[in-house]
Amino acid sequence: MICSNVRRELTKHAATRCGDSTDVFSRRTALLFVVSAVLFGGTFIAAKAGLAYFPPLLFVALRFDIGAVVLAVFAATTLSKAELRPRTVGDAVGIFATGVLVIGLTNALLFLGQQDVTSGVAAVVFSLNPILTPVFAAVILSDGRLSVRGAVGMGLGLVGVAFVANPEPSALLGGGLGVPLLFGAAVTSALGAVVIRRADATLSSTARTVWGVPLAAVLSHALSAGAGESVSGLSVPPVALAALLYVGVASGAVAYLAYFALIDETDATRANLLFYFVPVVSAVGGWALLGETISTLSLVGFGVIFAGFLLVSGLSPVPERLLRRAASERSVDDSSA
Repeated sequence: MICSNVRRELTKHAATRCGDSTDVFSRRTALLFVVSAVLFGGTFIAAKAGLAYFPPLLFVALRFDIGAVVLAVFAATTLSKAELRPRTVGDAVGIFATGVLVIGLTNALLFLGQQDVTSGVAAVVFSLNPILTPVFAAVILSDGRLSVRGAVGMGLGLVGVAFVANPEPSALLGGGLGVPLLFGAAVTSALGAVVIRRADATLSSTARTVWGVPLAAVLSHALSAGAGESVSGLSVPPVALAALLYVGVASGAVAYLAYFALIDETDATRANLLFYFVPVVSAVGGWALLGETISTLSLVGFGVIFAGFLLVSGLSPVPERLLRRAASERSVDDSSA
């Protein structure tokens, strides 16, 4: 059901550049945001499970091999050759930023970093992404400046993530190369998202993703071979296969289709707010699927993240129809008086 909804929204998006919309969080944008956050949210759990059986860079490479096959089938049934053909320098830059920066390098650094730190630490460090994005946007894009309200919202979001993940301070400061690698992943992801906006490609986000995921797979295999990783002696029990299928299909194909459409729909800064919600999804998923507990501090963190999101997005916590109704009733009362 989710896949069919996303497919409909992506088809609409391919027909028109949604960035022209003045409605920052329309129903379509909200769907893309939720799908991206939910599917990416399961990545930290699946990655941690899969890394117990696969070398990290090979795990990333196999993930995008699967994703590339899924996207090839998707493209064959939804896009024409003309829609897939790059025509401009902007198209080439957009494909490069998609495949090399946002997908390939980001995931290689992310999976390498997760070997040395807990999932909580990984979530906190990678959640620097939404803070780094407006920094790059201010340099690369003419309209990338963040308001004071937005900066406060970004800060609240990061505090909320820290509450949810609740890592030990010693784990953040230690962990060998884990934290620097995860910070590098946040940097490449944020930079790539801004470059995609700057490229102003004629290709739809769907077409860029169809090109980008195979490019990420080739890059990951090259990095894996360069690191001396091998498939010999690998044991792939059902839990490892399930983890690989999840990161390959759900968060390696469907999530990226939704995420890159979201960048075009809004902008890089607002799209990357979803990474504040990834630890929330991971915590809820751990509670629902693994019987993990959610602490009171985590619940507070959920609220803080939501408050930060409202500040950055400019949305009201009260539905617009209720505000209109209240305004209408007030107008009637004033006229009666």
